[in-house]
Amino acid sequence: MMKPADIPTLPRGVRLHFDRVRETWVLLAPERAVTLDMVGHAILSEVDGRRSFGEITQMLAAKYDAPPEQIAEDSAGFLSALRDRRFLDVTA
Repeated sequence: MMKPADIPTLPRGVRLHFDRVRETWVLLAPERAVTLDMVGHAILSEVDGRRSFGEITQMLAAKYDAPPEQIAEDSAGFLSALRDRRFLDVTA
């Protein structure tokens, strides 16, 4: 599970990309891709390799006027699933 001090980052070769054919955002990696919904894109748009998970969730909570605890819970699940599939690196 993600901790507030964890710093998520996209590993080398993984990037956000707007697929013009499907008109949606995707997360591209060598030989793999994940289609993102609006929530997934909002979360990954804040991942810059410098900000902590806690900072990211606070920013999203303020931006979308949502409870920080709910944002943290939803974001942690999403980012943990990406980490498990090697679309995301996390440093403590």
